[in-house]
Amino acid sequence: MKSPFPALLLGLAVVAMTPLHGQKPSLDEGARIWVESTFEKMSLDEKIGQLIIGGADSDFTNLRSDKFQKIRDDITRYHVGGYHTFGGELVSAALLIQRMQELASVPLLITADLEGGTGLIFRGGTRFPKAMALAATFDPESARRVGRVTALEARSIGVNINFYPVVDVNNNPLNPIINIRSFGENPQQVSRMAVAYIEGFQENGLIATAKHFPGHGDTSTDSHLQLPVIRVSRERLDQVELVPFKAAIRAGVGAVMTAHLVIPALDPGPAMPATLSERISTDLLKQELGFDGLVVTDAMNMGGLRHHYGDGEAAVRAFSAGADLILFPSSIQRAFVGLREALGQGRISRSRLDRSVRRILEVKAGLGLHQGYRSYLSAIDQQVGAPEQLESSQRIMDRAITLVRDENDVLPFSPGPDARVVLLTLLDERRPRESRGAAFMAEFRRRHRRTQHLEVFPDVSVQKSDSIEDLAEGADYLVVGTYIRSAANKGELGLSPGQMRLLERLSRIRGPAAFVLFGSPYLLPLVSQLPTYIVAYDDYPGAELAAVKSILGETPFRGKLPVSLPDLYPVGHGINK
Repeated sequence: MKSPFPALLLGLAVVAMTPLHGQKPSLDEGARIWVESTFEKMSLDEKIGQLIIGGADSDFTNLRSDKFQKIRDDITRYHVGGYHTFGGELVSAALLIQRMQELASVPLLITADLEGGTGLIFRGGTRFPKAMALAATFDPESARRVGRVTALEARSIGVNINFYPVVDVNNNPLNPIINIRSFGENPQQVSRMAVAYIEGFQENGLIATAKHFPGHGDTSTDSHLQLPVIRVSRERLDQVELVPFKAAIRAGVGAVMTAHLVIPALDPGPAMPATLSERISTDLLKQELGFDGLVVTDAMNMGGLRHHYGDGEAAVRAFSAGADLILFPSSIQRAFVGLREALGQGRISRSRLDRSVRRILEVKAGLGLHQGYRSYLSAIDQQVGAPEQLESSQRIMDRAITLVRDENDVLPFSPGPDARVVLLTLLDERRPRESRGAAFMAEFRRRHRRTQHLEVFPDVSVQKSDSIEDLAEGADYLVVGTYIRSAANKGELGLSPGQMRLLERLSRIRGPAAFVLFGSPYLLPLVSQLPTYIVAYDDYPGAELAAVKSILGETPFRGKLPVSLPDLYPVGHGINK
């Protein structure tokens, strides 16, 4: 098949990085000369700055705005080694990245969280299913394809490090922050999918990141808010949490992100987050597991860390523990000053600083940045969000839709033109400019005009529930789309008591009813009487379209559970029809 990215592939051909088994990239002679000459010319302040990654959204930014002046200060005064982009309009992001690279005396690492493809955060990019939906296909080649396309699109924007894949084993149904971001609860399945993604992404010359080391899947606490503690044995860690990280390292993943969580079995002293633990970041990750790539902290502005340590002290401790990159501290200035003072006090040795700076420069040269930054702005509208990539994404999502239960054998639905369809969307919270459920409703109405739609929010009253139940009982077909979404700083996962009572009442309706989960798949054990149970795992328009198509028989149900539903269904369960 002819590649839809010929110009971009030509640009990628010059990249000099070939990572193997977590080792440093092999560099050609020109790249090695650049590393040495750049290193020799760097001042102490420039070396310190290389350890810090700033962060900004990427919407249009005037060069005289306060926002850009802050970015300019970070790059020219504090010499940051890179910048993290939180997303925005795609062309504006590419332009901002180009402007930042023009300011830097040493090329910047540009990082992003591309957990659902570039389209997750960049408007106009290809949105792919998140990890759990990908895993429901049980097809590593789909993960590889997602990695390839994401890398090609990321590079055209200017991103060179992707903080993905999540290789956490989600074995705690109450996990409010990992959940559908994980490939599942089976360590081998997580490993297979993660390795395929890493290989697909990195074969295009960019760097993937395995996170959150040494494993964030068995928590019920969001580390954006608090500091989780995982109390399991080292034996359990070796059998579960560490398995995908070992596989990722063997596959040559270029970076590993450490987590803000405490694991006493690995560091039995006073409670110390993995990010700040030398026993975890150096003794375990580097020495025992043999990882020799970039070690990057999780965001240093997260509550799990920020509530316990100031920016300067946290940066010093993370670097001393083994990190190479300090990811967006709340204050770049305080982190920079803290690191500089620690060097002056002897808390950090010059040799330790030099090792990390050389590693960072080697990575930059391996990415081809030593040859100068090349913008792909003129090609973005040819290479990002191409129709064939959007179609490929939809096919993967279509394969992920999982029919877990159909007790009355009512699926797929085939409503006649006069049938009355009632469509309810239960949203776990109100959000400004909420779009969840819009595509679900629109796709149903496009196929069946007599679809009546109603949103149900957490504050649903008893009186409102009564009227909803009356409406549902009068329908020929009832479809209930439920949204339970994991998100940073949310802190909990689930529906309100009023919504749960309504679901229980709706489950007793005798007519054909389809209950669909968008997001966390773990609702059924809480409302076990639901007669049908469909899991879509994700909550973007592509997942909503895929669910509609399966419910109405346009595409078959083919997905299988990548997690178990406690006391009900095992990993791998799924009804094909």
